[in-house]
Amino acid sequence: MIKGVSRRVIVVRSPDRRFFEEAIFIVKEGAMNASGVTADQVVEEARRVADDFARKGRSKWYHRIPAPGYVALGATLSTALWWLGQFL
Repeated sequence: MIKGVSRRVIVVRSPDRRFFEEAIFIVKEGAMNASGVTADQVVEEARRVADDFARKGRSKWYHRIPAPGYVALGATLSTALWWLGQFL
């Protein structure tokens, strides 16, 4: 636990709760003051980053194949190549 430190945070709640309930962003000190960025722009950027993460989090079809499936596929391909090698 850190005492005596004040941080600005942005909490973005997810409409699709399959991946996460909420994302918490810690804003750098002076980020809005020095660069002329408004609070609305910072919040919008946090939402964009959270949405991008959720989109990338959706796995491809081959990510859902269990490990034994890859073993069986490798064994099948190795056997097929060995079998074809007998005729060449």
